[in-house]
Amino acid sequence: MTELTSTKEERMMDMEAKVAVITGAASGQGAAEAVLFAQQGAKVVITDINESGAEIAARLGSAGHFVRHDVGEQADWDEVMRQTLERFGRIDVLVNNAGVYKPASLRETDMALWDLHYRINQLSVFLGMRAAADAMAKTGGGSIVNVSSNAGMNNVPGIFAYASSKWAVRGMTKLAASELASLGIRVNSVHPGVIDTPMLGKNTPERLKFYEEMIPMRRLGTPDEVASLVLFLASNASSYITGAEITVDGGIG
Repeated sequence: MTELTSTKEERMMDMEAKVAVITGAASGQGAAEAVLFAQQGAKVVITDINESGAEIAARLGSAGHFVRHDVGEQADWDEVMRQTLERFGRIDVLVNNAGVYKPASLRETDMALWDLHYRINQLSVFLGMRAAADAMAKTGGGSIVNVSSNAGMNNVPGIFAYASSKWAVRGMTKLAASELASLGIRVNSVHPGVIDTPMLGKNTPERLKFYEEMIPMRRLGTPDEVASLVLFLASNASSYITGAEITVDGGIG
């Protein structure tokens, strides 16, 4: 019985024949997601403003494709959709992973910093969901996973623009899940805590120590641990889950 159950679970997580677009996939969580998806059989379009995303795509061989992408630009989204459909014929999964993090309090936040977080963390999710929904509707549905943050669920001081944008992603996910359900499109949000990625370098040692002490499990999370949750939400294993918000934060809550 155990062997049969294991086989069934592996089949449910199988991404064979699925095509996924993952933004911000040149490093960190996005790169881990791209590699894991490809290992499970998916074709993966890696997008990033950073050209090093091409190296990740090359590692995936014929299953990978890189598109340089400013996620805050409508024209760039049009090009991502065009290249994805031209190369792989369909879009089944969108992971809105791209993000920016520059800590500052409300009074320290100027218009430029606010606009940066809005464009990369919030506007990009709107543009991506709208673009992917049109493509997914033509092939019977799909899954959209929006990467928010634990800071989008809690009162975390000193990161006003970042946290505000991540709260917005949480709300946008709920609304989109309701609107797109009839098209067979599921929309869920993932809320990572303190994950060991290059983004952590934006923190002062004091702030990083403050974050680490908040974690009941007493360790940082890994990109692979986030990627495993994203894979679950992208796969058929989560076929009756939409509008959910799931933390992966070592118990911060």
